[in-house]
Amino acid sequence: MGIITKQSIYNVISIGFAFIIGAVNMLFLYPSFPGKEFQGLIIALLANSNLIQPFISFGVQHTLIKFYSDARNKDQQDRLLWFSLFLPLLVLILLTPFYIYFNVEILNFLSNENILVTKFPFLIILISISTAYFEIFFSWLRIQLKSVFGNFLKEVYPRLLTFFLLILFAFKFIDLDTFIIYLICGYYLRLIIIMIYSFSIYLPSFNGLIPSSWRNMLRYSSLIFLSGAAASFILDIDKSMIFSLTSDANVAYYAVAIYVAAIIEAPGRAMFQITSPLVARALNKNEKTTLENLLKKSSLNLLIVSGFVFLLINLNLIDFYQIINQEGYSSAIGVVIIVSLGKLFSMSMGCLNNIIINSKKYYYVFWFSVISAILAVILNYFMIQSCGIIGAALATLIVIIIINLSKIILVYFLFKIHPYSAKTVSILINLVIIYLIVYFVPSVLNPWLSISLRSFLILGLFIIAIIIFKWSDEIETLLKEIRKRLY
Repeated sequence: MGIITKQSIYNVISIGFAFIIGAVNMLFLYPSFPGKEFQGLIIALLANSNLIQPFISFGVQHTLIKFYSDARNKDQQDRLLWFSLFLPLLVLILLTPFYIYFNVEILNFLSNENILVTKFPFLIILISISTAYFEIFFSWLRIQLKSVFGNFLKEVYPRLLTFFLLILFAFKFIDLDTFIIYLICGYYLRLIIIMIYSFSIYLPSFNGLIPSSWRNMLRYSSLIFLSGAAASFILDIDKSMIFSLTSDANVAYYAVAIYVAAIIEAPGRAMFQITSPLVARALNKNEKTTLENLLKKSSLNLLIVSGFVFLLINLNLIDFYQIINQEGYSSAIGVVIIVSLGKLFSMSMGCLNNIIINSKKYYYVFWFSVISAILAVILNYFMIQSCGIIGAALATLIVIIIINLSKIILVYFLFKIHPYSAKTVSILINLVIIYLIVYFVPSVLNPWLSISLRSFLILGLFIIAIIIFKWSDEIETLLKEIRKRLY
């Protein structure tokens, strides 16, 4: 089993476990104990933290991946590692006085003058700092092809932290202010853990802070920083606008629906942790055949696995929301369906985004991000007012389709490669057929039993299709290994 497959499997398991814990938090603990308003507040605070984080990391985590394999020798690689740690520190020194002085204005702008959010300026900046440095150390591990533990800390740890804090809150051991203090401490504990682990994997020699190609790195970091700021803006702007244009409760309904739809991305998030440095290496070595193989294989495998998850989610939605049994949440069923279509399209592109961001034409990422941000604001503003949270979902889908099509055209123009093949069409046809077959299977009285029976039917039909049409050698090999271990 190759390094991509092996680490991707471990990462999928971590992300799957993280989604289960997160589901318990989002669907049961938050609504049952603190309530929807508290849930909406915490989500809004973390969303604003994510909007500030790119200003601190300054795109260094991506610079590390792009330039590490291109460094001429170990000395330059070590200098790059130290450079990646000290550049955000310099940015932080410059930005902190500005943030302290203008924090009210900044948070009013980000949260549309929501009073609750502006009460916690230092929670937002402190979590932004810890997250920025965490991402840098995670990239440190990824270039060493050691993504599994870092992925666990990235995906599972924050959800476990929230789980335990919600339990403490439920039993009245802590109040809101203490919850926030412990949340900050937990994020910094995670940072300390990944720092220690990263240095144990590889401790660079200190030969100076400035790599020979620092100007190119700084230019790249600047553009990626701007792109990352726009990307973070896109990621959370819908929640912020729902928060300001509708109600706190709608943020909770929408956040849960987005959370469910985001499960479709789990296989991609797992795979990209390891494929990104491999794509960078192929580009730096000008290995076009390797690059095309990575793109085609990642596209096929992600479409298969994400397509399977897409069916599981969307064919079990009604029973799923019956299990949640929380007033108002089922109003977001349409959000899950709409957004999950966009997520599936994104996964079908494979590692195409990695190719753009690590290529010499990386500056296109900035323009894609800016256009996405402008479209997101305009579409969300009008569509939320006319259609509520369904409008926000439609706005997200439209932005995804426009930008993804543009990226596919760009990569084909630059490298004469694209992610799709005849097998892609075969997979999509089978997804539609399986969806139509299972959709008309009636539910039984118990929603848990309905989900179990329907899921087994989807799994059986999907495995038959994989065997008949032989879409992926990697997945077939994995199924054979699973069968050997079972028997």
